[in-house]
Amino acid sequence: MARAQLWTKDFIVGIGLNLTMSMVFYLLMTSMAGYAVARFSAGQAAAGFASSSFIVGAVVARILTGKYLDFIGRRTLLVISMAVFVLASLAYIAADTLTLLIVIRLIHGIAFGAGNTAIMTAIQSVIPASRRGEGTGYFGTATTLSTALGPYLGVLLPAEFDFTVLFIASAVMSLISLVLCFFLDLPKQELTQAQRDTKWHLHPRTMVDRDGLRIGLIMLIAGVAFAAALVFLAGYAADNGVPGAASLFFIAYAAASLVARLFIGRIQDAYGDNVVIYPVLILNALGNVLLALWPTTAGIVIAGILIGFGFGSLMPSAQTITVKSVPMSRVPVATASFFLLLDAGSGIGPIILGALMPITGGSGMFLLCAGLVVVSMLVYLVVHGRGRGGRPGREFVG
Repeated sequence: MARAQLWTKDFIVGIGLNLTMSMVFYLLMTSMAGYAVARFSAGQAAAGFASSSFIVGAVVARILTGKYLDFIGRRTLLVISMAVFVLASLAYIAADTLTLLIVIRLIHGIAFGAGNTAIMTAIQSVIPASRRGEGTGYFGTATTLSTALGPYLGVLLPAEFDFTVLFIASAVMSLISLVLCFFLDLPKQELTQAQRDTKWHLHPRTMVDRDGLRIGLIMLIAGVAFAAALVFLAGYAADNGVPGAASLFFIAYAAASLVARLFIGRIQDAYGDNVVIYPVLILNALGNVLLALWPTTAGIVIAGILIGFGFGSLMPSAQTITVKSVPMSRVPVATASFFLLLDAGSGIGPIILGALMPITGGSGMFLLCAGLVVVSMLVYLVVHGRGRGGRPGREFVG
């Protein structure tokens, strides 16, 4: 029996769109706090909010996008979101107060939340059901590449040139995203009668999905742990006399994630969710332990490899579980709910861990992160692992 075709034109265009959109996110997330300090002499709290206000906007957008995505149209929403992406990137250049900068970040985050939910949902309609895990894993390689390239360029461009060049680079990436939208042909999702009947009912069930939240809770907890590496690893490595190790960590992380995504989805499709989820969470926890106990260049690089195989594989695998758990008519809301909690973990993680850092120190913080990953494993066992997790996934078709 011939395998269903995965590498279609729309799938490839979707990967490109995901890459450029994610690049803008990481390009600015790693540099915005520093820009707020350098340009507006912002305090640490205000500078942190200048960066994380983007996440606030994304969370708000995801709540509404999941419900109204198929009323607006997936491609239409993508085009609108990416147009705002371009304008917001250019607007940073003109922002002359910290308040205006934060407002632009909020609007930019809303555009990202809407556009990212749209593409993450839409791509599931072009991935064959029999290759769901494999296709989601390949699609996620774009996000993986951006986690390495985005922070690297976010530091390099302001240092070598200035922040204006950084914002122009963001606008160029956003413009590429906008152009790619016009090459994407997406199947139209027929609305159910229930969706039409409840269009203007803002009941919680029409805004969020239980299965999306259930699996998203795992990502929230594990995401808090990963946020520690994103935000605090550079300073931790410098404190231990190996400042260059932080960039090597992200290169190792990206390389391991890319390798893992070549086969992890196939394993999940063939043997079930548990065969994938438990090992990647164990590797994730071990990587954090290594960061805590062996903060040398070698230790940090090996930790990057372990966390790359771990957290880097967890997101597409968990997203696959979410999509398989709901009827296709609920995929937009479930996807939005899933990423809502992932965003929440990325947003609140640095705040919580930063407050604990004076008590725990760097090593204690990464040990705490390892414990959080173990907690996420227990949550997975309760919400999915004991039931459907042990069987190769089936998919709703209604």
